[in-house]
Amino acid sequence: METPSLDIQLKTLPDRPGVYQYFDAKESIIYVGKAKNLKKRVNSYFTKQHDNNRTRLLVKKIVRIEHIVVNSEMDALLLENNLIKKYQPRYNVLLKDDKSYPWICIKKERFPRIFPTRKIIRDGSEYFGPYTSMKTVRTLLDLIKELYPLRTCNYDLSAAKIAAEKYKVCLEYHLGNCSAPCVDKIENTQYNENIKAIRAIIKGNFKDSLQQFEEQMKERAAEMAFEEAQRIKEKLDILKNYQAKSTIVNPKISNVDVFSVITDEAYGYVNFLQLSYGSIIRSHTIEIKKKLDETPEELLRLAIVEIRQRFHSQSPEVYLPFALDLGDHIKVTVPQLGDKKHLVDLSVRNAKYFRIERFKQMQIVDPDRHTNRLMQQMKADLRLSEEPRHIECFDNSNLQGSNPVAACVVFRDGKPYKKDYRHFNIKTVEGPDDFASMEEVVFRRYKRLQEEGASLPQLIIIDGGKGQLSSALKSLEILGLRGKIAIVGIAKRLEEIYFPDDPIPLYLDKKSESLKVIQHLRNEAHRFGITFHRNKRSKNAIHSVLDDVPGIGPKTKTVLLKQFKSLKRIKEASRDQLVASIGEKKATVLFRFFQESK
Repeated sequence: METPSLDIQLKTLPDRPGVYQYFDAKESIIYVGKAKNLKKRVNSYFTKQHDNNRTRLLVKKIVRIEHIVVNSEMDALLLENNLIKKYQPRYNVLLKDDKSYPWICIKKERFPRIFPTRKIIRDGSEYFGPYTSMKTVRTLLDLIKELYPLRTCNYDLSAAKIAAEKYKVCLEYHLGNCSAPCVDKIENTQYNENIKAIRAIIKGNFKDSLQQFEEQMKERAAEMAFEEAQRIKEKLDILKNYQAKSTIVNPKISNVDVFSVITDEAYGYVNFLQLSYGSIIRSHTIEIKKKLDETPEELLRLAIVEIRQRFHSQSPEVYLPFALDLGDHIKVTVPQLGDKKHLVDLSVRNAKYFRIERFKQMQIVDPDRHTNRLMQQMKADLRLSEEPRHIECFDNSNLQGSNPVAACVVFRDGKPYKKDYRHFNIKTVEGPDDFASMEEVVFRRYKRLQEEGASLPQLIIIDGGKGQLSSALKSLEILGLRGKIAIVGIAKRLEEIYFPDDPIPLYLDKKSESLKVIQHLRNEAHRFGITFHRNKRSKNAIHSVLDDVPGIGPKTKTVLLKQFKSLKRIKEASRDQLVASIGEKKATVLFRFFQESK
């Protein structure tokens, strides 16, 4: 795949949080940065005047940009940290592992301790994080300490030593901060139940703990222990507001490759995430042109071999969105829940954004190719027999039945063709009847096209649900066009697409290019129709009784309104006042008109 120019890359960046990487002419990463909004942040490098010489030099050396989309700014911060450590880019401040982010450790012991640490020791203990702030860790640990008394000492609490009464209770027990497992005041099973609840809280699963604390709060309130109840409530609020740990990393996920694939009619897009000790150290997406209508499974298998060879990956395990046979030497996992599933979802999201960017880049570099792909995609998505090069969309507009009008907008090759737009005044329908109005305008439109011998569209879109679609079908039936022109209805609420004689609607992906074209048509028809409707209403509203008086033209009407300010005052004016304003002849006609109309 040919790399698009830097200008095109900048125009097609997503408005999403993520990490960007700058490459120089030697294909070396020279800078890694994070952004709350990738498009705004990266473009700022090329649009602002930089006072710093080093920044100006960096911008001059950039020839290519890569990015990784993530869920949040915090995820971007953590991923930036990992990539800087991995690649040590020339223009980044170097990050050392001894200044790493803090973690929460559940120590692998008979009665586990829970404490903060910046160092991961792989002895079977559990680590959660990383967190961007030690303050966050302390808040969470203080909360846990209040809710579940745990030991803080580092004694060896083996069953033999406890039975031999080697230890005595300490001050922490007397303060209520420890349940004293050292003197057998709590059983191992009960202690581990507390650890299980704490583990769920750290992971962000607060349901059981919230229920328990709410019950405790109500019990304290019923016992009139309002200070204790308030203290539990405050902790409860902290627990509710606490943001769960980042989904970017999990130290248990190590030496793993993550792959995902999405496809359209002509291409497949495969994203690759490489993980080392739970940290994402690489993201790469490739575009594969289909030759023989290959399946997603075939494309993904081909891409996995290519990408692993390109990046010399020896990872023994891969996470995929569906099962594939990659041989005996690679373990394939299809995650259903948890951190592993989040990583596959993240990979899918990056593949989707890459595809969107390629569409945008193609619109600029090769508009014909973009149009061909878009038409192929719409044909497949809407189950059409031919590409919808000519599309027409209808919409009704009325206000409580007044001035009913309709609009027809025309798209050719996926773009508005405004010279063929048409307005319709509803002629045969009395009152607000959208169904009958739709039947009338569809009949009039295609009756005229048939009489003129003009080309008919490949697709008609009706703004509305099953009712409006059925009305339009009646007109096509009368004209002998049913089955010759594809027709669908789109309902606004859930963007449901209805087909003739099919009660079950189609739901296109919200980011689908086909849906975007349909929405553009619908919105354009609504805009065009409502503008015409407003103009018609305004014209009718301007009409006044003065327009019905013989001999009173627009200039006289303007003079009268300027002097008397309103129609009511003109009617109440005396004959002499009217003569002084517009002369005797016109005043006599106007005065007599008002007298006769009383």
